[in-house]
Amino acid sequence: MRDTLITIFGGGGFLGRHITQRLTAGGARVRIAQRNIRIAQDVKPLGNLGQTQLVAADIRKPETVARAVHGADAVINLVGILKGDFDAFHHIGAANVAQAAAAAGCASLVHVSAIGADADSRSGYGRSKADGEAAVRAAFPTATILRPSIVFGREDQFVNRFAGLIASLPVVPIIGGKARFQPVYVDDVAEAVAKSLIDPARFGGQTFELGGPETISMADLNQRIAKEIGADRSFIAMPDSLSGLMAGLTGWLPGAPITSDQWAMLQTDNVVAAGASGFEAFGITPTPMAAVIGDYLVRFRKHGRFGVRTKPKVG
Repeated sequence: MRDTLITIFGGGGFLGRHITQRLTAGGARVRIAQRNIRIAQDVKPLGNLGQTQLVAADIRKPETVARAVHGADAVINLVGILKGDFDAFHHIGAANVAQAAAAAGCASLVHVSAIGADADSRSGYGRSKADGEAAVRAAFPTATILRPSIVFGREDQFVNRFAGLIASLPVVPIIGGKARFQPVYVDDVAEAVAKSLIDPARFGGQTFELGGPETISMADLNQRIAKEIGADRSFIAMPDSLSGLMAGLTGWLPGAPITSDQWAMLQTDNVVAAGASGFEAFGITPTPMAAVIGDYLVRFRKHGRFGVRTKPKVG
């Protein structure tokens, strides 16, 4: 990948930073295309001088997308939202990226979607993801589509969010406690993205579902996080009827714990489908949560790292 130019839409986010670090380490030049380039400033130090570039682009606006892919050898689309106009970003925006990549003659396109992309999904998020995948396939048939489960890592907005709640609340309500996930480590997803770009002849035109090595329920995940941060908490499983009502009545408010669409997403397991191709196709052994989360959740312990005993007590 040395000296190739790769445009990453949404590259200033959590997953984008890890992908950028992997690509620049391999010698690639990376152009980060972001609606608000200020949030992508911390990507600059990940490469050598002149190896990373920031450009303003909004995937809803085809003219900005075309400028961002001009001269690029490959394109990655990471843009996704959890609330708002799903169709504009996940469907129309994805189509704009794929069409621009094809028009620019890019050798490869990696589109990061999500497990749960389904035209018949109960959630607008899932339906829009499916529509986006179809639009990408129509515009760029050799694109690689990756569907990760919930992605975790040091700066994630999933495990850290629950750790923060558990650390601050004496009693923790659990919504969708039976929903199951296959949490996947961010560096494993970044590696799959990189390998997809390097070898489009092998991985192009296919869809891969990326899940971690274990399946865990929402309730078990909260229990595990509490144990990891040394918090003795009581958990209350909220009935679906009550949590669904709450999401419908308050989900539109700023800072609401869950929207009605997110509640609908929790009614379906977020796990790799039977028979789906996954990490094994890339020769990647997925990393278990236990090997990683203890290192970055230590800040939620009562005394942080000073509350962790690393050696047996003497005497």
